[in-house]
Amino acid sequence: MSRSRTIRWVLLIAAIASLGYFGWQRFQNEGRQAQAEAQKPAPARAAVPVRTTLVEKTDFPVYLTGLGTVQGFNTVVVRTRVDGQINRIAFQEGQFVKQGDTLVEIDPRPFQAAFDQAKAKKAQDEANLANASLDLQRYTKLGEFATRQQTDTQRSTVAQLTAQIQADAAAISNAQTQLDYATVRAPISGVVGLRLVDVGNIVNAATQTGIVTIAQIEPIAVIFTAPEEQLPDIKAALAAGSPKTIALSTDGKRVLSTGTLSLINNQVDTSSGTIRLKAVFDNKDHALWPGQSVSTRLLIATLKDATVIPDDAVQHGPNGLYAYTVSPENKAELRQIKVTRSIDGRSLVDEGLSPGDRVITAGQFKVQPGTSVTSAVASSDQAKVARE
Repeated sequence: MSRSRTIRWVLLIAAIASLGYFGWQRFQNEGRQAQAEAQKPAPARAAVPVRTTLVEKTDFPVYLTGLGTVQGFNTVVVRTRVDGQINRIAFQEGQFVKQGDTLVEIDPRPFQAAFDQAKAKKAQDEANLANASLDLQRYTKLGEFATRQQTDTQRSTVAQLTAQIQADAAAISNAQTQLDYATVRAPISGVVGLRLVDVGNIVNAATQTGIVTIAQIEPIAVIFTAPEEQLPDIKAALAAGSPKTIALSTDGKRVLSTGTLSLINNQVDTSSGTIRLKAVFDNKDHALWPGQSVSTRLLIATLKDATVIPDDAVQHGPNGLYAYTVSPENKAELRQIKVTRSIDGRSLVDEGLSPGDRVITAGQFKVQPGTSVTSAVASSDQAKVARE
């Protein structure tokens, strides 16, 4: 039993030694493998796909933006100038009428009668004048056989009848005018509004209620305001010509019409510190309508050879505005910039960039200074960058 116990201990010690040797060998192999892995060069980081564009050197228009209201170039409340009953309305509400078009016809019979009476009175006085003139000729031919008093009296009668005929002509002209007033015509070209009277109503020249309103929309005007601080620039632009003025929808996304600034109001509104301006638009397509609210842009200057970048390239940070540029080695570089104006998706840069620099316009959130970038990306990546 002592011998078998010794054998078992020998076998146990041999097994333990074998396990220890194999464990040591495995540890050595893992160490060598880790050292070899550590000595391998790190894989290069893939370049970040971005969208880029070149900084431009171009003319940059300086616009003064504001809000305005469209109003008819001329607005007229059509009223009757004679009293009478309306026989016919010759327009439709909302219709475009031309100057001189018939709008309303008032019963003309009383005015026609007065006109005929004036004509008859003139004919009567002309007949009396002819007879008085013949009598004057007879008295003149009688010479000493006619008394001087008779001749002078007859001459006076002829003069009175001549003056009466002149008065009759004036009365006829007045009666003709009243008869013409029985037909109410459009004083200007424009769009008529809602009619205020109907056929059969009695209209009176003394009342303030009109028949209809006409607004001239070709051309049309826009009244808008600007800060009084901009008044010198606006006056300078107006003195140089007729500054371009653009009317847009209230959200500023759609151009409605393009016109010119026509005048500056003669005083500043002290309560708001603004000045009222008036621009005129041809409005041939009737895109502008009286009472409509619009956004306005007034061109006050054009900066030559300005440094311009897309708005998408401008980023906001804790230290102000910045943009990422791409170096010749395709590395991203952060540039602090100063932007003074922005309009229509373009920004005017005063400091930080130069014409010809390549700026990143999409994909900036993936970029840090020194990051490798590429603008030649796959189509799927392009769509992804565009969405970002």
